[in-house]
Amino acid sequence: MFKDLTLGQYYPVDSPIHRLDPRSKLLITLIHIIALFSARDFLAFAVSAGFLALWIALSKVPVSYMVRGLKPIIFLLGISVFFNIFWTKGEVIWQIWGIAVTKEGLIQAAWMALRLVLLIFGTSLLTYTTSPTELTAGLEQGLHFLNYIKVPVHEIAMMMTIALRFLPILTQETNKIMMAQMARGADFESGGVVRRAKAMVPILVPLFVSAFRRANDLAMAMEARCYHGGSGRTRMKPLKFSSADWIALGGAALYLAAVFIV
Repeated sequence: MFKDLTLGQYYPVDSPIHRLDPRSKLLITLIHIIALFSARDFLAFAVSAGFLALWIALSKVPVSYMVRGLKPIIFLLGISVFFNIFWTKGEVIWQIWGIAVTKEGLIQAAWMALRLVLLIFGTSLLTYTTSPTELTAGLEQGLHFLNYIKVPVHEIAMMMTIALRFLPILTQETNKIMMAQMARGADFESGGVVRRAKAMVPILVPLFVSAFRRANDLAMAMEARCYHGGSGRTRMKPLKFSSADWIALGGAALYLAAVFIV
């Protein structure tokens, strides 16, 4: 159930995308999101898909690894497609019991499904190619200007990075608990929705206990190392934009312009 969750995992490999500054990757990811929600026709989505395909090829992250990460969101994808098909007004193609399937609904559902898939691929690629340490540094320095209005940028960046870092750990912990419960005769696959929900209780309780224990251990470790936030801290490897970063940002800007033009 949870073994296919790849969000938050770092895929260590030497590639041009991995070597980019984390700030440029964050900005390019933001541009990709804006482009996806601005796309309204086939050509615009084709441009987005082409840009993402090039980005994946340069990152050297296996496509099968990324597709596997889509499995946990299939349910959300199905709900989105369902509501778009049956709740969009337009030219009726098929109708039963007062529920109509419209041509516009099918088109809207197809666009929504494609948009969600490209969105997951694009945002997941950020964590696949950026380590948690680099992501924290990129978020903190990229949003440094918010410190002037008393926004705790360092603390926000640290919380987001810790959350991403703990996703794979909690996934592994969940799989271990499930295997232990199945060895004791637990059944998580048969029965209706209510029965499956009840069967999850023996998993959720030890999972929450484990999560709180890990959070407490992390807090104690940070206190033992005299961690007091980002004020006055220096970095062993300061972030610095290179020519490759400017080329990547220029390509992303052209990509966004192409989506608006087509």
